[in-house]
Amino acid sequence: MAINYDNPLVQIKHLKKYFNVGSKNEVKAVDDISFTIHEGETFGLVGESGCGKSTTGRAIIKLYHPTAGEIIFENENIESVKHKNLLDFHKDAQMIFQDPYASLNPRMKVRDIIAEGIDIHHLAKNDKERNNRVDELLKTVGLNPDHATRYPHEFSGGQRQRIGIARALAVEPKFIVCDEPISALDVSIQAQVVNLLKDLQNKHHLTYLFIAHDLSMVKYISDRIGVMYYGKLVEVGDADEVYNHPLHPYTKSLLSAVPLPDPDYERTRKRISYHGDGNYEGCEMREITPNHFVYCTEKDAQINKETREREESEEKVSML
Repeated sequence: MAINYDNPLVQIKHLKKYFNVGSKNEVKAVDDISFTIHEGETFGLVGESGCGKSTTGRAIIKLYHPTAGEIIFENENIESVKHKNLLDFHKDAQMIFQDPYASLNPRMKVRDIIAEGIDIHHLAKNDKERNNRVDELLKTVGLNPDHATRYPHEFSGGQRQRIGIARALAVEPKFIVCDEPISALDVSIQAQVVNLLKDLQNKHHLTYLFIAHDLSMVKYISDRIGVMYYGKLVEVGDADEVYNHPLHPYTKSLLSAVPLPDPDYERTRKRISYHGDGNYEGCEMREITPNHFVYCTEKDAQINKETREREESEEKVSML
């Protein structure tokens, strides 16, 4: 599917989200980050638990009110969106939640869970059209229309997540925040759900913010990757570039923990540890190679550029 790089669908500008503001327990969950998501693209956001990934996603779809910064959706600041336009925004921007057990109302049947958005946005003229739409959505996500009359507790974790995906698709959104949608699932089911998301993206021309802590899975589904560390965005670039040529020490530490199906590699693999000191003086996002940005000082940027030039020279020699 072609990605429209001319006009970003989502623009995040200097986003901040602090909790307990002004108290001694103030938490800077998201601390001045900026990035864009283009139409038709999957932007992967990766980092360890507590780094601010989910807070970023929730702020984008207005589940959280930002402390500062701008969130631009289709060239409109969502903080200025009110009333009916806000309803339109929530139709265009949906979320798939991390926990497939907690995110579905146990007292509602599957048909009503999926159709809730259809009802709110008046997307069906009558009950027959509503039910047909739900049946079609269930088939789209790989479930049987007969499942519509059951309750969430009658399904496995993978099936529940498919119901959550159907609920998000019900209002025909343009943009979906996938908040660690596979982390609560068995490994055998994770690939099925990710492949389903990729198929749905191609079929419905969707744009994703895919949040996860597994860098290898993020690389598989994402066009570009952003790496977060304690509220800061420390590296952004094309998925292959970030994965094959990590520059920030935190990105390197994440990649060093990714297992590979190679016994010889696993026996000799060395885990890289990174413990930032919180001193960001002189740091800003700097472009090291085209579209590959790292949060660093000017001195470190020069070192990174020299490193990449050396790696590129070595790659050219090895190909001769």
